[in-house]
Amino acid sequence: MRLVRLKITNFRCFKKETVVDLDNLTVFVGKNDSGKSSIFDAIDLFVDEKGVPDADDCCVYTQDGTVRITCVFDSLPERIVLDEQYFTSLSREFLLNREGHLEITKVYNCPPKSKGKLTGVYARALHPTAENYNDLLTLTIIKLKQRATSLGVDLSNVNQTISTDLRRAIWEHTSELNLQEIDVELKSADSKQVWDQLKKHLPIVAIFKSDRPSTDQDAEAQDPMKAAIKEAIKTQEDTLNNIAQRVKEEVQDIANLTVQKIGEMSPELASQLHPRVVTKKWDTLFSVSLTGDEDIPINKRGSGTRRLILLNFFRAKAEKEAEEKNTGVIYAIEEPETSQHPNHQKLLIRAFQELSEQPNCQIFITTHTPMLAGRMSKATLRFLSRDEGNNPIILDGNDEETLGKIRDSLGVLPDHGIKVFLGVEGRNDIDFLCTISKMLHNAGENVPDLQTKEEKGELVFIPLGGSSMDLWISRLEGLERPEFYIIDRDNPPPESPRHGEVATALEERGCKVWITEKKELENYIHPEVIKSVYSNFKGVGDNFENVPLLFAQAVHESSESGTPWEKIVEDKEKLGKKTSLGKRRLNTEFVGRMTPELLNEIDRSNEIRSWLSEIGLALGV
Repeated sequence: MRLVRLKITNFRCFKKETVVDLDNLTVFVGKNDSGKSSIFDAIDLFVDEKGVPDADDCCVYTQDGTVRITCVFDSLPERIVLDEQYFTSLSREFLLNREGHLEITKVYNCPPKSKGKLTGVYARALHPTAENYNDLLTLTIIKLKQRATSLGVDLSNVNQTISTDLRRAIWEHTSELNLQEIDVELKSADSKQVWDQLKKHLPIVAIFKSDRPSTDQDAEAQDPMKAAIKEAIKTQEDTLNNIAQRVKEEVQDIANLTVQKIGEMSPELASQLHPRVVTKKWDTLFSVSLTGDEDIPINKRGSGTRRLILLNFFRAKAEKEAEEKNTGVIYAIEEPETSQHPNHQKLLIRAFQELSEQPNCQIFITTHTPMLAGRMSKATLRFLSRDEGNNPIILDGNDEETLGKIRDSLGVLPDHGIKVFLGVEGRNDIDFLCTISKMLHNAGENVPDLQTKEEKGELVFIPLGGSSMDLWISRLEGLERPEFYIIDRDNPPPESPRHGEVATALEERGCKVWITEKKELENYIHPEVIKSVYSNFKGVGDNFENVPLLFAQAVHESSESGTPWEKIVEDKEKLGKKTSLGKRRLNTEFVGRMTPELLNEIDRSNEIRSWLSEIGLALGV
């Protein structure tokens, strides 16, 4: 299940109900004490079955001692077991809200200066409210049969040993269910089995705090390693136990003989001695520590290295638990940029973006760093601030006013080391241009290596297509730096370029704008490069063929999935994921196989070299 919305009421600074919309990747920006950490803790509290609010978790701005945390999920299981081993569905049981989502609220009673207590679990659902039809989830099989009899329901073709079938027969008996969105109680003894089954499908939540310790002996770092030790021992358990038994017997024999010899000299002392051999659990005999090339342990490494290693310890633990539970995982990571070099920050951004594209994986991040926020899609950004009454408000990054507030909050200021701003449509285009420019530069051509220039801080990429260009655009004009923009044409002539209006607006501001002659940058990858790996690739180098789609098809048809490509095309979500992954591979793995000669053949107008040359002049190359 995927968490798409969070509602918090009376928890810490969230006095009024506050709604947070969430995506596969969500980045929270805001000043300290704006509520970012509280959002993570509320999610963790919800999924932790044993968790309850602390004495000081209830909002201090109200006398109300009730905390409410609501989580809304989509990507729901098609089948679910609610009664014994029999399958049903959430929609069949009327447990979904009007949007078709599963909306669960946990209610906690928090007495003053005391730990809270879970007092209620509710599903907000479009549920029958008609008398005799509104309480079926709470009835046992015997009571369901009695209800059916009293209502005159024909059960002759119903398996009367299955509660789900009995409920369905009763609900289908009338057309007057009077469906209304209500709170369906799930914590009472009568309906508890429903919640017991639902919570098995909740995602694993793994929170990585910004102020946590960072040594390899930290408990969270050790846990996944201890699990690895146990797994390794398990495979050799019989052999190890046989060895242990032989050692125990030999030692026992020696101990017995020792007591016997003592008895020859002091019978009284020997009578007080009882040989006993104690063994330990095998996993206690092993420990794990990560060391570098010179056997330097992690706790002696730099703080950034320690934190980076521990973050991945943390990921290993969460992924293992999610795999065992066969559910999704949510990584909630506070300020991942802490103690990290700017180059490591870029790697982290890419890693998070790629993780968020994996099935059943969500990434929630807090940040105070302009570069990290600036490279994220604006749709992923959430800005936390306060209204005039000091109540927290959460603003969506798609709103123009919000983007300005994020920019001001992060303090995006002029950087006098920057020589050029280069706007592109997305992170895949950044990969393409960095790789192709390095290839040409290393071949001796007079073009800049864009990746090196970015690492030196002389060039800043602005991902503008569906991303966060709006964070920077109002500040760029006053920085007096050259601005270049490369925009995909997308549409074949005589149609206008898809982003023609954006290009015109940028040109009017004095920026240099190039619109590709081809559909997009993937069309500048020579088809023979792709065919060298996937001979079934159907691309021929046409300017407006859909290269990522054709590549995705070639990859799929080369696999052993057995699913016809036509079926994939019918499933828009699967098609989108495969095409997105295809773009990613094309702009990293395959563009790296290009040569100057292949670029000559595919780019006969010499567009790419002309772009790079002009950018190089601005960079002083």
